[in-house]
Amino acid sequence: MITQMVWTANARRLFSSATLTDELHHSIIRLRSPAANVLQNWADQGRKINLPQVKRFAYKLVKARRHQHALQVFSWLEGQHKFRMSPSDFAIKLDVIAKVKGLSHAQDYFDTIHNMASQKAASIALLRVYVLERNVLRAETLMVKLTAMGLVLNCHPYNEMMKLYIATAQFVNVLAVISLMKQNKIPLNVLSYNLWITACSEVSGVDSCELVYKEMLIDEKVTVGWTTLSTLANIYVKAGLLQKASHNESVLRLWKASKAVGGKIPCANYICVLSCLVKLGDLSEAEKLFLEWESNCWNYDIRVSNVLLAAYMRNGLMEKAESLHFQTLERGGCPNYKTWEILMEGRIKCKNMEKAVEAMNKCFALIENIKWRPSNNSIMAVAKHFEKCRNYEDAQWLLSRVHHLGFASLPLYKIMIRMHLSNKKSASDILQMMKIDGIEIDDETSNLLQAYQT
Repeated sequence: MITQMVWTANARRLFSSATLTDELHHSIIRLRSPAANVLQNWADQGRKINLPQVKRFAYKLVKARRHQHALQVFSWLEGQHKFRMSPSDFAIKLDVIAKVKGLSHAQDYFDTIHNMASQKAASIALLRVYVLERNVLRAETLMVKLTAMGLVLNCHPYNEMMKLYIATAQFVNVLAVISLMKQNKIPLNVLSYNLWITACSEVSGVDSCELVYKEMLIDEKVTVGWTTLSTLANIYVKAGLLQKASHNESVLRLWKASKAVGGKIPCANYICVLSCLVKLGDLSEAEKLFLEWESNCWNYDIRVSNVLLAAYMRNGLMEKAESLHFQTLERGGCPNYKTWEILMEGRIKCKNMEKAVEAMNKCFALIENIKWRPSNNSIMAVAKHFEKCRNYEDAQWLLSRVHHLGFASLPLYKIMIRMHLSNKKSASDILQMMKIDGIEIDDETSNLLQAYQT
């Protein structure tokens, strides 16, 4: 950990300059001590601090996901009498509070904001927090409050509510929101239409989606782009209308139309069209599109290559899959847990268990703080491999990881009990783990334990 003295030296170098240069970007990564203390010490020494520059520094910290330090800087700034927080400052600080301290603290902070413009900006940030938390009741309560205060004046709060309803499978409520927007004469933007189309696909089918799309085409305030076209393509594929999606409303036709719209095409759009082509079984076109993306990308987004990697694995094209994986590493791609999951499952299918275990190790190293977990089939395949090879140590490691993450199963424990029995080791720790996991002993397990005791 960097020392206070070194951090202070860095801070002096940052805040003494007339402008914040690229040195800030590199220094952010090195900062570890409380930012507010350094700023206050600097001010107490009578040294000049350019408050707008400090604000930009806070924004840089947010962008770098250094939320703890960003919150410290924002809090310090808010306490300076000469500095006036803008509405966007309040919104960003509220979002940072939610990330650092949690939802309740974000709500408390929102209640301290009294300026109407600042409340309006911060309300969207708070609503987004509710959406991420999928807290429908609080989001609806906030919308009622904002409406009563006259702060719901554009489509953004409505869009957040529609995203929440889609995330919680309340698709009918999305249609109600659209009706409310029209009643209140709130103009829809592209996202509003896309969410509406998505909800229609779940409530009333493809025909209603096409009606919304036609309404969108005659709305002079919006421009149809790739996000809408790709949303329609996905709906056609999901509905099983492959003929419609692959010919007169083809994915490639939509893709060409989207590129004609202009502007930089984000990776998410490549992911979407690649997924469509893969679902249609057109690997050849998917490969061409992937090469197009790869030749134009500046930063290698592993999510794009994961789509093609998964397609190779599902189709048993192991050599192509392994070659693509090696290629992504050479290009600077950083595999995520999904990459390793795809490789793990493909290698298990091909009985390449040593490489599958290697991929599983990589998975476990990356999933500590996320909700995803490997499939039970994959866990059992590796456990059976360890049992067959009499690899007691690695089996113990697997059980400890699975137990720690909270998704151990009775079949896995049975394998471990058998291995304990064959190695003449006590099974008391296994039984304790089973008790913690709430797994009851069945007749087969009871017989195993009796055999162990005899």
